[in-house]
Amino acid sequence: MLSIKEYQEKFVAFLNNYSTVKEPQTLYNPISYILNLGGKRLRPVLTLMTTDIFNADYKNALNAALSIEVFHNFSLVHDDIMDGAPLRRGQKTVHEKWDVNTGILSGDAMLIMAYQLFENYDANTFQSLAKLFSKTALEVCEGQQYDVDFETRDNVTIVEYLKMIEYKTAVLVGAAMRMGAIVANASKEDQNNIYEFGKNLGIAFQLQDDYLDAFGNPETFGKQVGGDIIENKKTYLYIKALEFSAEEDKQKLQHLFSINTNESKDKIETVKQIFISSGSANATKEAIHNYTAKAFSVLELLNISEDKKNLLNDFGNSLMNRNV
Repeated sequence: MLSIKEYQEKFVAFLNNYSTVKEPQTLYNPISYILNLGGKRLRPVLTLMTTDIFNADYKNALNAALSIEVFHNFSLVHDDIMDGAPLRRGQKTVHEKWDVNTGILSGDAMLIMAYQLFENYDANTFQSLAKLFSKTALEVCEGQQYDVDFETRDNVTIVEYLKMIEYKTAVLVGAAMRMGAIVANASKEDQNNIYEFGKNLGIAFQLQDDYLDAFGNPETFGKQVGGDIIENKKTYLYIKALEFSAEEDKQKLQHLFSINTNESKDKIETVKQIFISSGSANATKEAIHNYTAKAFSVLELLNISEDKKNLLNDFGNSLMNRNV
């Protein structure tokens, strides 16, 4: 087994040898640009690590890991267009650096390229990977649509919100780990269980991201604290605060989330106080703990050594014990 940093380095070296220098350059240059903007490479690392965990050579999973990364970046290109986002990882988004039509077409090409990478596997592995990939890709699209729908709804429930983050974020984490298990020819039972581990950890990770957006350390969070509040996003914190608050605070919260104001500092502080006083902040921390525990409980079902279970446990804890 390698360290997380070593998996990242091996993956980036493989990515750098993945040629996207083709004609027409106006299609492929944006693809090369977005793939080389950096990031933690969390999903491909999980694919490589899972293959190792099930006693196969991680190198066999490099094409599957790259497929996950290409797909993830494809979704970011299209999400940025939908959100009108100017920056991605501190750099111009593809549609800002080029234009919207280029972003759409280059994104479409990336989705096809992601599928092509499965052609490097034998027929049975190809079929298993492609089947999982198709299911996951469609769920990610469904999650994105739920997210868009929620922007114009005032009655989003906790169940609906959890489904949205499961589909938009967590299923891709689960799929990344299951792909590693597929490449390693792990049993169906182990494939299912490692998928559940990744999915539940992904939900916990997103809930923690929501929490840190409001209560994270501005010096370490890496993006504007209170960004979700400024954008009136109906996160777990917001929905729980509506559920728990007295009528006066409930109306105040709904009013604040119905306006766009330049007085963002006052808005952020008022909303955060309601999150705390209502019990929403604690309820969110409890949900993070519960989904993390749910992920860890699956580890006992995996047919792997205790050392490898401990490694997955340590990895999960390192993800969840963050301030950024």
